[in-house]
Amino acid sequence: MVFLSYIILGESTCNITTDQDLLNKAFSSVSGFDSSWFTPHDPNCKTPNILTSINLSSRNLNGSVSWKYLKNMSHLQSIDFSNNFLKGHVPSWFWSLPTLVEINLSKNMLVGTIGFRMGSYFGQFSSMRFLNLSQNRFTNLVNLSVFPKLTTLDLSHNKLGILPPGLNMLKNLQHLDISKCNISESGASWVADVVEPSSAPVVMFEKPLMNYLTFKDLLAATSHFGRESLLAEGRRGPVYRAVLPGDLHVAIKVLESARDVDCDEMKAVFDDISTLKHPNLLPISGYCIAGNEKLVLYEFISNGNLHEWLHELPAGETNIEDWSTDTWEHMNEIESTPRISSPDKTEWLTRHRIAVGIARGLAYLHHGCSKPLPKIADFGILSQGGVSGSLEDDVYDFGKILIELLTGEVSSEESVEEVRRLVKEGLGVNVLDSRLRLGSESLSEMVECLRVGYLCTAEVCWKRPTMQQVLGQLKNVHHLRENHL
Repeated sequence: MVFLSYIILGESTCNITTDQDLLNKAFSSVSGFDSSWFTPHDPNCKTPNILTSINLSSRNLNGSVSWKYLKNMSHLQSIDFSNNFLKGHVPSWFWSLPTLVEINLSKNMLVGTIGFRMGSYFGQFSSMRFLNLSQNRFTNLVNLSVFPKLTTLDLSHNKLGILPPGLNMLKNLQHLDISKCNISESGASWVADVVEPSSAPVVMFEKPLMNYLTFKDLLAATSHFGRESLLAEGRRGPVYRAVLPGDLHVAIKVLESARDVDCDEMKAVFDDISTLKHPNLLPISGYCIAGNEKLVLYEFISNGNLHEWLHELPAGETNIEDWSTDTWEHMNEIESTPRISSPDKTEWLTRHRIAVGIARGLAYLHHGCSKPLPKIADFGILSQGGVSGSLEDDVYDFGKILIELLTGEVSSEESVEEVRRLVKEGLGVNVLDSRLRLGSESLSEMVECLRVGYLCTAEVCWKRPTMQQVLGQLKNVHHLRENHL
């Protein structure tokens, strides 16, 4: 039975969005959800309904929740979405919502980081007293000291790998369950969900003579996927560095969101990806399917990733390709173009070329292949069949990257919403990265690119432009300088 608690507030006008409307939006992409479960609000909009508690336990819900709408429910105290088939990433800010005191998300397929960094969102500490996240796929957590009021904590049956830090700070804790979390002294950050993984073969596309490798070799090359081999904690799973026999340096991506995808279907996806050739796409080197686990291998790129370059590395000279050609039909032309030296990340030209390069790769996947191929947002694996994703999702993710390039701030749902608000008010210039060397011409170009990011992140997916249109818009922003490239 669905349980809802309401507080009826004073009179209001019809332009107020009720919590029921927000909840409907949050579950708009979740199958099995029925808005008729809830008592409709006053048709005259005189008394909007305010939710303090939501119980959707055991409703056979399947899909990804749009968590951002829950943030606007300012009186929400208790959430129970347990025993469903919910999937996807739970944003870090969710744990810090100031009114929430009870959360039960157990028995789902959710991933992400548990907790938030102190002072990064709504406050220093969470008000949470009850937290049950058991039987999910969480792999990482921030120091638990941000939950000082917890009395009940159940993290059992997740993929944590290590003892949760900050447990000694939970002075009010009365019940704790961290069983079946693959916690070991080895410091492994991810443990494979397979019974006998050692014999699973590694399929290599570029080096078929290395097809004698097995999952056991990947374990050895990553110190059993230890933290010393961890490159990044992606939204879809961790990424590890490994050196395989023959001094082959690779990055191994664990596709946690693909655990439930049929093995034959996943093999077909990998085979399709291996045929893609494009200067702005990093080709896969191989893959391994061990039990329910799907891993993909890429050539290791020592230059790091965009996040490291933009947020962690010091400013300095960098080499980038001339990505001024905007269609995949000119691939051979681009591949023969020599690398050119360009100023560091404080230069707008550098960031614009990066944005165009990413857009070109996506436009090729969406419009240049024999069939449209969306990708998984944070590592370039394509979404087909049972692997979640869509072309519209790609456009939204690209918009987030574009906003991050322009603002210099790590992209999040909160930052995207704030940038969209300022762009809509004509104040986009206020959020541009202060490290950029701004001139009158480049300033107007950056504001226009910020508007492209605004269009890409439209809440209604059908209002988002195609990647082909996005690419054309980015090129038009800079068309006056293209003759000099």
